[in-house]
Amino acid sequence: MSTTVSDFTGFSTRLRSSFSPRLLLSELMLKQWFEPVIPFTVMIALALYFTVTMPDYRTAANISSLMRLYAEFGFVALGMAISLISGGIDLSVGAIFAACNFATLFYLYVLGFPTWGVILATLATGAVIGAANGILIGYLKARPFLTTLVTLIILRASVNLLNERFATVFATTTVDSDAWDYMGEGNVLGVPINAAVLLGVLVFGHILLSRSRYGWHLTAIGASRKAARHAGIRVERMLFATYVISGTLCAAGGVFYAARQNSTDSTTGVGWEFQALTAVVLGGVSLAGGKGTVWRAMIGGLIVFMLTNGLVRMGIPGYVTSAVIGLILLAAVGIDVKWSKNRGKVAQKIYVNPAQLTLSPAPSIEAGSGSPYAHNDRLVNAQAIGLDQIEGPEDVILDRQDRVYGSTRDGNIIRFSGPNFEQREVFAHIGGRPLGMQFDKDENLIVAVAGMGVYGIKPDGAVFKVTDETNRTWYKLNDDSRLRMADDLDIAPDGKIYFSDCTTRYEMTTNTLDVMEGRPNGRLVCYDPATKKTSTVLNHFYFPNGICVSHDGQSVLIASTSLCKVFRYWIEGPRKGSLEILIDDLPGLADNINRASDGNYWLALVGIRSPAFDLAMRNPGLRLRMVKQVPIDEWLAPGMNHGCVLKFTEQGEVLGSWWDPSGISHSTLTSMREHKGYLYLGGLENNRIGRIKLEGVDEAWTGYEAYWGSKRRDRH
Repeated sequence: MSTTVSDFTGFSTRLRSSFSPRLLLSELMLKQWFEPVIPFTVMIALALYFTVTMPDYRTAANISSLMRLYAEFGFVALGMAISLISGGIDLSVGAIFAACNFATLFYLYVLGFPTWGVILATLATGAVIGAANGILIGYLKARPFLTTLVTLIILRASVNLLNERFATVFATTTVDSDAWDYMGEGNVLGVPINAAVLLGVLVFGHILLSRSRYGWHLTAIGASRKAARHAGIRVERMLFATYVISGTLCAAGGVFYAARQNSTDSTTGVGWEFQALTAVVLGGVSLAGGKGTVWRAMIGGLIVFMLTNGLVRMGIPGYVTSAVIGLILLAAVGIDVKWSKNRGKVAQKIYVNPAQLTLSPAPSIEAGSGSPYAHNDRLVNAQAIGLDQIEGPEDVILDRQDRVYGSTRDGNIIRFSGPNFEQREVFAHIGGRPLGMQFDKDENLIVAVAGMGVYGIKPDGAVFKVTDETNRTWYKLNDDSRLRMADDLDIAPDGKIYFSDCTTRYEMTTNTLDVMEGRPNGRLVCYDPATKKTSTVLNHFYFPNGICVSHDGQSVLIASTSLCKVFRYWIEGPRKGSLEILIDDLPGLADNINRASDGNYWLALVGIRSPAFDLAMRNPGLRLRMVKQVPIDEWLAPGMNHGCVLKFTEQGEVLGSWWDPSGISHSTLTSMREHKGYLYLGGLENNRIGRIKLEGVDEAWTGYEAYWGSKRRDRH
């Protein structure tokens, strides 16, 4: 009955089955780096427009000149961006730039400092001005807008007074310094020196904001200052440091401007604070704080700079240019607010992307039909263990002391013991949603936990992490390195843990959307305890759910819930690495698989197919409208109100079925375990663990000994 599907794992087939323009757009919209796509497009469009309309715009000389002019503004824009990310604002950046431009010339021409001394002294001047803002805003809790506005006014007045006194000195004094000339006109590998330094600062700033504790704390403060303080972040010190950095960046721009111009006047840096604000907001740095990157600030800066420069070169009067910049700022603020509020909603509306999925014809389940799937009442009178004492035991397992464990929706592993399982205890609290379980050879209980990964519980109840990530798929936009929904697992003879991560797009609470989507979003993953490494074995799999290592340890059986099939993946032997269909036409959605004492296997069906469900799976448009317009409890879904367990052979032949057609005792059965002549039942929505007596089986057989052999029983 085994059918090989050689093209199932083929790269091109899997890629085609998982590709959708709508899917691509939805995942793009969730990427942080995609947020500035609109300003980035505007930046490219402006560059192309000016290149076409101005013949000399694309020449190397003009590009070099533009880079040199932009770099000085870029430092100022970066200072504004840092303050905005912190949840504040720095309206004094233009005035600090002008003050540091004056200070540079003063240190050089009046005090006679060497070039390196001029640079250090000017940077220190900017840092001191920024520190004044930082003390007032961080420690004295003054409002950033008013504080920096006052700083702007004071600095502007001071610079104007000083310019009147020293303008003649600056105009009539020269220095003979190659280093100073290089600061104004030099290049690094063909790139203007100030642009090269700006690029270095941007790289450092990116690392600082995205990879350092300072950056994380700064973003947290911008998002919620109160929450950051409650989290133990030293808000006052962080804000102080932020304004010091802002002042230093403006000073760096002032140094390069002074080296290039060798002059100062009352118009230096005038209006730059508003241009910088327009630039960074346009680039995607939020006015509300807590969001933004240095690259977004530079994108917005380039737009404002190119627009201003282009309009001037086209002969547009300065007041018109200022009006255009003002309108852009208003538009940018409006777009920022709207985009922030609605981006998530837009992504959510287009995120679910159903695909056509044609299932194999379902076999008959009619009672008395002679089919191995035929309805019966074998589970109706099952004994209830822990009635109303356990919530949703998705998986059940027994240990060597005949105690039964259930994984529950409240993040606990519940253990029942005693002659009639009347003793209940919380064996361990893991958190998340514990699902599939298996004992390793050391009697650690290994658990797949949705939302967390794979964890282990030692015999004394101590919890430890096994793994929570795997290798990332290089060609996917969505970072799938995190284990989003580890579902079921089993352990091979060599100790390797094979487990299903049934979806890389949805969470436990929304995993039904993955079934409705009908795309291969899942994977089979393996953790090797010898190397402590986790790797993806099979990618692009249709909702892999139940996992069971075969009796001989040569293969892994995988239940595909979406396809209503069971697959076999070979992990040893001559067929190692190949995948085949073991059962092709199940009447319901396959869930957990476990070994039986007679060399066969047990399989739970969590839901039963219907003609309406099969039709819906063939019609993606219908499912899309259903997901968008119909309440979830009215979807065309499989029948979930009666439980079913199957037994099948190594060759995939179904031998029989066990049903609870009433759905009263055991609806939505998701797992079963055979242990010493009994079959124990678990269900995702059940309020009990079920148990039925099996006929004609080995009543001494246990799962632990089948995997690891008999061991001396410890005294408990």
